Amino acid sequence: MHKTGSSSSLGPGGLDLTQAFFKSIAQTAPPSPTKHHTKVSVIGTGNVGMAIAQTILTQDLVDILALVDAKADKLRGEMLDLQHAAAFLPRVKILADVDYSVTAGSDLCIVTAGARQNPGETRLNLMQRNLSLFKSIIPPLAKYSPDAILLVVSNPVDVLTYVAWKLSGFPANRVIGSGTNLDSSRFRFLIADHLDVNAQDVQAYIVGEHGDSSVALWSSISIGGVPILSFLERQQIAYEKETLEKIHHDVIQSAYEVINLKGYTSWAIGYSVANLARTILRDQRRIHPVSVLASGFYGVNSGDVFLSLPAQIGRSGVLGVTNVHLTEEEGKKFRESAKTVLEVQKELDL
Repeated sequence: MHKTGSSSSLGPGGLDLTQAFFKSIAQTAPPSPTKHHTKVSVIGTGNVGMAIAQTILTQDLVDILALVDAKADKLRGEMLDLQHAAAFLPRVKILADVDYSVTAGSDLCIVTAGARQNPGETRLNLMQRNLSLFKSIIPPLAKYSPDAILLVVSNPVDVLTYVAWKLSGFPANRVIGSGTNLDSSRFRFLIADHLDVNAQDVQAYIVGEHGDSSVALWSSISIGGVPILSFLERQQIAYEKETLEKIHHDVIQSAYEVINLKGYTSWAIGYSVANLARTILRDQRRIHPVSVLASGFYGVNSGDVFLSLPAQIGRSGVLGVTNVHLTEEEGKKFRESAKTVLEVQKELDL
């Protein structure tokens, strides 16, 4: 399946319409050898995959967008629907196929394929249903785009990022999970809403598992550069730990609430992943709380595990992990989060 008009410009009788329409100027040279088209592949054209795809398109991040899904009719329909918006979008070549060869030469491969999370179902319960699927997805992606960065969005994202790392054979810096990037956005929104400030002025992270054992880093929250807890202490303003815990609880429940109300989450994760794609493709070296190989950090030494930590990312993937301070209690919760994910990984047959 290819973009309409992208494979040939020949008219009736073999006339090359491009040459008939445009006249060449004198003293031309061949195209620059440094010319490079940015290509992103999205695996899975469900609600999440298409929210990511359309957000990436509207933000003018790519020259070529490739879509892959097992359902050929749905896939072609989504491709055509996006192509029909060509007059309203930056010029992008949109490809789609059930065969992974369409992803060849990708700079970034975003994996969203997986079983949908059912109401009341924890992310970790999805593991077994998604493991076998990844065995058919990751090896061909690695084959056709050996230099790509893999960005895993499918849940349980931490476990499946580990799976993608193992199955791809890629170095750990080129395998990233979307992790708690969205959880941290929800966290910043709730704190901003509670304090009646702009969420962009709130610096706050959720780390650990993208799920029920996530850890809110209360000790490092700042508003406009002012550390909030130490500020409250200096001003002798009492704060209730229950209030803080309720905000964190609301973060964890946010996705479940959306799923219960509309059946799935899509728009927020679409913006979140497009945000990560921008940082990677434009080499912006921004810090995002994403799922990275966390072994050796904050006392996690019992095995290879992917967990979210504030990491600097760019064109080569993960550049480093921010040396953020964790209190003794936060460090303990982070290690418990690692234990939760490691216990699930032990059940994997890799």
